[in-house]
Parts: sequence; structure tokens; C-alpha cells
Amino acid sequence: MLLKRTRSILGRLDKFASDKLISLEVKLADTCVPDKLLLFYLNTLDKHVPPKAINGVISGLGKLPQKVRSSLITAAWEYVPDTVASSRKICALLAGVGKYIPDRVIPPEAAEGWSNLKTKFHIPTLLSS
Repeated sequence: MLLKRTRSILGRLDKFASDKLISLEVKLADTCVPDKLLLFYLNTLDKHVPPKAINGVISGLGKLPQKVRSSLITAAWEYVPDTVASSRKICALLAGVGKYIPDRVIPPEAAEGWSNLKTKFHIPTLLSS
């Protein structure tokens, strides 16, 4: 009973923290980060990060247990507020990084959540390396 109550309280605190803190960070990024800087970092990722480094990160994701990967996707879907999805800059950043995550590292139980995240943040499919 106490454990269930504690989880409920922690869940509400997580939701509150994500709504307030992430929303504040999104507002700061929208107002303070110039478009040219965002474009520079996304181009740097695409052009200057070696494919071996990207493949190393992808293989590292594949080594995480399926429960951890599906928990991360579920948490991103549940706790990321809608202000993030309405931010053009943050969506561009998430799409720029998320396109490198292949569908093969997504556990089957989290496939629907990943599909929802790709739609919510306009993440394209993986670029061929």
C-alpha cells in the first residue's frame, strides 16, 4: 500500500517537473538560440561526425536491455510536455538526432510508442549510412 502511494506521488512529481522544467527550457531555447546556431549544429552532426561514431552509439543503444529501451520511449511519450512538440526549434533538433536511431533497436513492445514519438516530433526514418 505504501509502495503504491509512493509511486503515485513520485509519478505526479515527475509529471510536474517535466511540465515546468522542460517547458521553461523550451521557452528559453525558442527565445535565446538563434536559428543559425541550430542549423550549424545540425549540419555539424550530419557532415562532420564520422559514421563510425554514429554506428558506435547505435550499437550501444542496441546493447541496452529491451526493458530499458522501452521504458525510455514510454517516459518520453508520457512526460515530455506538448510545448516541446509545438516548438519548431526543439522538434528540428530532436528530428536531427532521432533520424539516426534505427527501428531495429526499438523493442517490439515499444514500437507503437516510437511511432507516436516519430509523428509527434517529425522524426524522419533512418538515413542510410
